[in-house]
Amino acid sequence: MSLESAARLTELLLALALIQQGLEHLRGTRSERVLFGARTVLCLALIADLAQPWPLVALCGLSLAILWRFQGPYNGGSDRMGLLALFCLTLSQLAPTPAWREVIFGYLGLQLVLSYAISGWVKLINPDWRSGRALADVFAFSAYPVSEDLRGWAGRPRTLLVMSWAVILFELAFPLTLLSQEALIAGLVIAAVFHLANAALFGLNRFFWTWLAVYPAILWLQDRLM
Repeated sequence: MSLESAARLTELLLALALIQQGLEHLRGTRSERVLFGARTVLCLALIADLAQPWPLVALCGLSLAILWRFQGPYNGGSDRMGLLALFCLTLSQLAPTPAWREVIFGYLGLQLVLSYAISGWVKLINPDWRSGRALADVFAFSAYPVSEDLRGWAGRPRTLLVMSWAVILFELAFPLTLLSQEALIAGLVIAAVFHLANAALFGLNRFFWTWLAVYPAILWLQDRLM
């Protein structure tokens, strides 16, 4: 995969992810509708490949306004990854040389790898995750589950222990997928299914679309390094 095609695919997927997020604000305040309506228009211009790189530049400026409006990335990790992808794409477009374009876009791919590895390490050093209790608390007390039947999983300690360690080991081992293209594709499929499950079970839909948008960057990086 070439740098140009990987960056373009990332732009398209990110634009779709941002539009999907904006739909959540259709019933918000007037200022929210204006901000996210403008972002949707810019995303459509990005999808149509109009006047590049100015839609990306404008989206960066608008993202700063949204950060000010909500006093930070109100949806946590998914917003941070989306902002990282947006600013890396913009800086890569504006970079003065092809080498700098590769460095900036490669940094985005590296951050994706670290997002899994660091998440795994944080879970590993947390005794509640090692025992399965953290996952039990998610099912028992979280406001996210869309079905009360899901809360019954909190009473399956052995199952949750296995699930906890499966998540920990996969996230810690994710950097090893860079050793081959086949391993990376398999790892990304597993990760996507994991995010999709979280979206279906807990309503964490933003993570699925935002992380999926960055997958072309890691695919390009692995091909570039190998």
